[in-house]
Amino acid sequence: MFQTFEVTSQPEFGPERLRQLRDKLDRAGLDGFIVPRADIHQGEYVAPADERLKWLTGFTGSAGFCIVLPHIAGVFIDGRYRTQVKSQVDLAHFTPVPWPEIKPGDWLAEQMPDGGKIAFDPWLHTAREIGEIEERLKGTGVTLVEARNFVDSIWQDRPAAPSGLVSIHPLELSGESSSSKRARLAEGLKKAGQRAAVLTLPDSISWLFNIRGSDVARNPVVQALAILHDDGRAELFIDPAKISDQVVSHLGARVLLQPPSSFEPALLALQGPVRVDRATAPLKVSRILASTATEVMWGTDPCLLPKACKNATEIAGMTEAHLRDGAAMVEFLCWLDQEAPKGGLTEIDVVRALEGFRRATNVLKEISFETICGTGPNGAIMHYRVSDATNQPLREGEIVVVDSGGQYVDGTTDITRTIAIGPAGDEVRACFTRVLQGMIAISRLRWPKGLAGSHLDALARYPLWLAHQDYDHGTGHGVGAYLSVHEGPAGLSRRYDVPLEAGMILSNEPGYYREGAFGIRIENLIVVEAAQPPSTGDMSREMLTMRTLTFVPIDRRLIAAQMLTRAEVDWIDAYHAEVLARIGPRVSEKAFDWLKAACVAL
Repeated sequence: MFQTFEVTSQPEFGPERLRQLRDKLDRAGLDGFIVPRADIHQGEYVAPADERLKWLTGFTGSAGFCIVLPHIAGVFIDGRYRTQVKSQVDLAHFTPVPWPEIKPGDWLAEQMPDGGKIAFDPWLHTAREIGEIEERLKGTGVTLVEARNFVDSIWQDRPAAPSGLVSIHPLELSGESSSSKRARLAEGLKKAGQRAAVLTLPDSISWLFNIRGSDVARNPVVQALAILHDDGRAELFIDPAKISDQVVSHLGARVLLQPPSSFEPALLALQGPVRVDRATAPLKVSRILASTATEVMWGTDPCLLPKACKNATEIAGMTEAHLRDGAAMVEFLCWLDQEAPKGGLTEIDVVRALEGFRRATNVLKEISFETICGTGPNGAIMHYRVSDATNQPLREGEIVVVDSGGQYVDGTTDITRTIAIGPAGDEVRACFTRVLQGMIAISRLRWPKGLAGSHLDALARYPLWLAHQDYDHGTGHGVGAYLSVHEGPAGLSRRYDVPLEAGMILSNEPGYYREGAFGIRIENLIVVEAAQPPSTGDMSREMLTMRTLTFVPIDRRLIAAQMLTRAEVDWIDAYHAEVLARIGPRVSEKAFDWLKAACVAL
């Protein structure tokens, strides 16, 4: 199996590691150290060698950081992890801090009223991140100090850096050659008066060079660094052991391959102006450039927006991947409905079975992320990962949240379904229906071109808000095409201010979570398209809409139909009719019979 179930969080080691870290800081004359969940590449996902936050604290979430001071160690976590963190860190030694509600600069000023020197590794933080903290520390007496990594100095058994082989992502799947992408982006650099751009994000580099890798679990990305020049030439800084002769040939003569150790000298040799992304590049990059008075021009990673706006080939691949994955999901749901009433199933059984159905396609490359399968109270832990220690049986009267996905060479999938195990109570069905109403609202939406996800997020929450309810995560994130399942720069949440454009693929996943009781989430992937105006509309207005990519039944047993409008019922019935038409020919006879019953009109 791709997924394992051993306990990976080790909070029992946290106190001693914290003591050692504080001892190192004291001897260096420092008052604190910031430990991020980040690596030099600044992607969302990190290799085991860079799991410093997990190693120190026990916390395994995909976002967060720890600030270690002499008297307190604050673990900063967002709304997705407020429940999870309580079970993964030693609360006698680590203090959860709600972030971004509490800013690290404000927290430091409060905790250090007499001032102090707080160290950080400039390779592991962006210029924007450090700049925001420093702005809030003005006049406080607390200063940030660039330093070596003190966690690395005490991490004696730190794993080696990943060295997975690079593969070629062919033109028939990418839809555009690497040379064409580089020429297109280089033209943008020229127009901006920039001689080069520094690239650090693994998915940007993988997309630009049409390569894929296995350096990070569940994500087919290559960990490397790159410089793109304004004439389309590029330098790729990568471990030579990852590169075959075929990949060298694929990259061509205008891509200079160098080891990672050559990255800093290459930066020193650049002629400015050089584009650096203040939000994604390590601070150290701009520091190195500044050391030779090379002009730094802050600007967005030039790959981000082109990568997010999928071309026709990529959308076709994602469409096929979702139909294939949808068939596997239907086989799984048929199995679950048959086996769950017998009793004896556990969360691990469900995860294993689902991966098995995806593997049966014979083209599954990896799962998109650790499958989230939480029944009853575990469903309220938004990013719950079942382990041998937490595994629970599926019980009559509970609901189970299953959030999963697959990596296929033609696309990346991500789907959540909440499933009833026996009859569900009226309160659960009411909450489920409000979540469904929010999902439908996004699915049916059309909006003026130029709006961002931050403008649309509230529409998914409106039914919940009316009931004095909400959820502590974004409504949706960008998704890569056989790349990272979480992809910027656009999404559906308050923090996304990048206007949505045609070709962007997003998740649509409102939810509701009642700690200690149950969780609900419903998720489809959608692609942004140009909206065709109706005859009664303003023909001169440019508007966008969503097209659904995910075709898997929504559990009708959990829908309180009396709460729905006629338009919402019509959407559900039309969606289920399309599920039956698209997925029906792809499944077994037994699953087809189940599917027909699951897709009956409300």
